[in-house]
Amino acid sequence: MRTFLLVILAFFSLQVNAADAWPSRPVKLIVPFSAGGVQDLLARSFSNELATVSGQSVIVENRAGAGGTVGTNLVAKSAPDGYTLVVAAASHNINGSLYSKMPYDPLKDFTGAAYLGNTGYVLMTNAEFPPKTVAEFIALVKSKPGQFNYASAGNGSASHLAMAYFTGLAGLEMTHIPTKGTGEAINELLAGRSQAVIAANISALPFAKDSRIRFLGVTSEKLTPFVPGVQPINNTLKGYVFDSWFALLAPAATPKEVINKISTDISQLIKRPEISERFKAQGIEVGTMTPEELNQLLRRNYEQMAQVVKISGAKVD
Repeated sequence: MRTFLLVILAFFSLQVNAADAWPSRPVKLIVPFSAGGVQDLLARSFSNELATVSGQSVIVENRAGAGGTVGTNLVAKSAPDGYTLVVAAASHNINGSLYSKMPYDPLKDFTGAAYLGNTGYVLMTNAEFPPKTVAEFIALVKSKPGQFNYASAGNGSASHLAMAYFTGLAGLEMTHIPTKGTGEAINELLAGRSQAVIAANISALPFAKDSRIRFLGVTSEKLTPFVPGVQPINNTLKGYVFDSWFALLAPAATPKEVINKISTDISQLIKRPEISERFKAQGIEVGTMTPEELNQLLRRNYEQMAQVVKISGAKVD
């Protein structure tokens, strides 16, 4: 009995020491998309400061492929010690319903480590495309089924699902033009080869005053200070809301003590004015949650995204 108690005490001592010591060696933040995307820019906006305060290197590593599943799977299969984290967004949950086969379970194989914030999206059109409002857009596209298209950052991307959800809810028939990234999708719009794109705030904001682009609506439930004066799509198309959370996720078996340490350190870091301003410049509203609250959000959002995928009719084999 005494030996058993000593083993138990030693185990909990190791857990506490692991949490207190985190990080005692380099930390990897895996971005499951290519450089320059929202998650990549977000990770790099605080990685240097995290390295400074922790005294350890923080490596942002891009592992793109298969709609984010390649890099995410790498983290799912990593040691559950808090040293390999994925910079995740709503696409993490979308993939669970979008792909017919997954190498991991978006919920069961991960646990929330640190909530970062939330962003909305903007419905953008080429300025030469006649509609000037969401209502006019719906009316024109509905009157000419199959004659117009929309571009996205690729099959299964948030921009794809946001637009597919919009067309599904509005009863529109449009052709999807997948590209290799949001920048390329917007280039299709600028060139007039595509009539519409739904892009995250960070990608849309540089075009707010561009005469070649028209902002028709935001995907948030209410008006947003990031895109002032642009009405929510929900005002016209009732029930349409699409936004994305951002968070660091760890392998499911990561000790709770380590998770709590990561959550506390990151939460304190992103509250710094200089870092929160970087988030805002990217159209991201900084926020904090406990790991338990984050896991509750993940579960709720998973169900919501399943409905979005169902309505959109999108599927990736």
